[in-house]
Amino acid sequence: MEIIEDLIDGNMVLSLSGRIDSTSAGEFEEKLVSVIDGGAHTLVIDFLNVQFISSAGLRVLLLGAKKIKPHHGKLLLSNLSPGVQEVFDISGFSSLFSIYHSVNDAIDSLK
Repeated sequence: MEIIEDLIDGNMVLSLSGRIDSTSAGEFEEKLVSVIDGGAHTLVIDFLNVQFISSAGLRVLLLGAKKIKPHHGKLLLSNLSPGVQEVFDISGFSSLFSIYHSVNDAIDSLK
């Protein structure tokens, strides 16, 4: 898995690629916690190049949402492929997160 960190219009964007599973979830968690602890309390996570997410990946997102909540921040998701979207729908995570078609749509929602 690869994670690219970017700042767009003052908002932190983490672009993920590859698979988010038990093998890569630790790396994802470490990066997410580091970014939040570093002061980024509004985050967009771009799933454009993510082919698969397991329950381990979902757990990391839940941890991130809980970590941001005391800061009145937001964790927004974008570019979910149909397969990844299906995992979110089946697990009920679609109702826990704001999901957008693109990074720009997510950032526009913050204005």
